[in-house]
Amino acid sequence: MGVHLVGGGFGRAAFAAFTAEVVALAATDGRQRPSVVVVTVREDASAKHAGDLVDALTDDGAIPVDAKVVAVGESDLVDPGVFAGADGIVIGGGLTPAYHAALEGGYDVIRAAVQGGVPYLGFSAGAMIAAEHAILGGWRIGGVAVAPEETAEDLDEITVVPGIGLVDVSVDVHVAQWGTLTRLIAAAESGAVDGGVGIDESTALIADAEGLRIAGAGSVWRVFAGSDGVTVSSDRAAR
Repeated sequence: MGVHLVGGGFGRAAFAAFTAEVVALAATDGRQRPSVVVVTVREDASAKHAGDLVDALTDDGAIPVDAKVVAVGESDLVDPGVFAGADGIVIGGGLTPAYHAALEGGYDVIRAAVQGGVPYLGFSAGAMIAAEHAILGGWRIGGVAVAPEETAEDLDEITVVPGIGLVDVSVDVHVAQWGTLTRLIAAAESGAVDGGVGIDESTALIADAEGLRIAGAGSVWRVFAGSDGVTVSSDRAAR
């Protein structure tokens, strides 16, 4: 099963492959309604963002899915037991350091579930923490501005921590919309990360048994650090 990394935005095409996977997984047990755990971490523990994710997953209810919403506040922890028996795991967006803190205690549980065949969809923050070396945010390196301050996620220096480990490249999101590609480039140039991928909104990078593919409306930007500096290239979904 796949790891689906969505760069933000609610374009249906970025979610369709994940939904198809969880439906197929449930069907192997003769069930028509897959069970999907949707975790969101928001300042007020509101479930609104989770509802938006469920609407995108289910095409506004046209596709039958049993969504188990776990909406917690930014200072709360998520019980790893919520992922038991899930046909799919969705981790939403918001303040990336808060998601890391809330879910870190369950990273091994999420990783084991995905290794056992459960599809994972990370949306924005959920995509960033899916990496082995997760960029949590920040806008400066050594005090020098390298990205827009408003994208800093309440961090000053670019901060990289151990993530869930579902993909071996670092991830940044909202790339074309927020200008965060420069953060990824600077992180690679400084050696904070080996390289990574930047994902536009309404765009998914999907890693599965068949390799890597792109779905949705935008681009995925590849950043590699080498002896001659940092190389940047991009790809879009096949039209």
